[in-house]
Amino acid sequence: MDTLLYLKALLLGIIEGLTEFLPISSTGHLIIAEDLLGFNGGSPKTFTIVIQLGAILAVCWHYRAKLFNLARTLPSDSRSQCFALNLLIAFAPAAALGWLFHNTIKEYLFTPPNVAIALVLGGLVILWIERRYHTPRIESVDQMHWTDALKIGLCQAVSLIPGTSRAGATIMGGMFFGLSRRAATEFSFFLAIPTMFAATLYDLYKNWDALHSQDIFLIALGFGAAFISALLAVKALLAFVSNHSFRVFAYYRIIFGALVFIYFW
Repeated sequence: MDTLLYLKALLLGIIEGLTEFLPISSTGHLIIAEDLLGFNGGSPKTFTIVIQLGAILAVCWHYRAKLFNLARTLPSDSRSQCFALNLLIAFAPAAALGWLFHNTIKEYLFTPPNVAIALVLGGLVILWIERRYHTPRIESVDQMHWTDALKIGLCQAVSLIPGTSRAGATIMGGMFFGLSRRAATEFSFFLAIPTMFAATLYDLYKNWDALHSQDIFLIALGFGAAFISALLAVKALLAFVSNHSFRVFAYYRIIFGALVFIYFW
């Protein structure tokens, strides 16, 4: 038993869970962490894909009551239908572009220097949006119009660039277009469910042959770590946004991105 390998898997699972729903780019952190750790457990690509499911399920578990109510009332309740339609509209741009350019993005953009540049630029964008942020016109996700969902969906499409951060793009995009901090954060969490499920299952389908039975425990360890750490991160972020801005994440992105760029350069 390679204890060091399992410790690396545990650490990567924690990193995935903690960074997936914060505006700091989980993909960027995993690319950098795997490179620094020299992680080679089974198929690293497949490992990364599967542990994302743990983070997705954490959001499903946190919002299980609302999701069950949405499923129960969808056939008859107009507000539930509107919310589901908004999620579908917001999901569409990234889904279409991801399907068209998936291989190109994987081949050319998944490198530490590109991630570092995206981290720094994203941090600067967060600072700019925070500087101009005013009183929001939408306090709850149930108040959103389909045009609001489309705008956030277009922002999410930008996050196909590794290091941009899906959470960062959707949360800050939501704030830029008039959502409150909490509404933007919650919609980002809900939008993560179809987006990440689709991306993960597509990646899993493409890399199914790389799955091996001897890697099951390794993957399960990372999966469990991602689920627990993501659940903690979601709860912490919702509490944080009630009284704080996102500037701290911007400064973190800029400093971390600069260090990564210097290291890999």
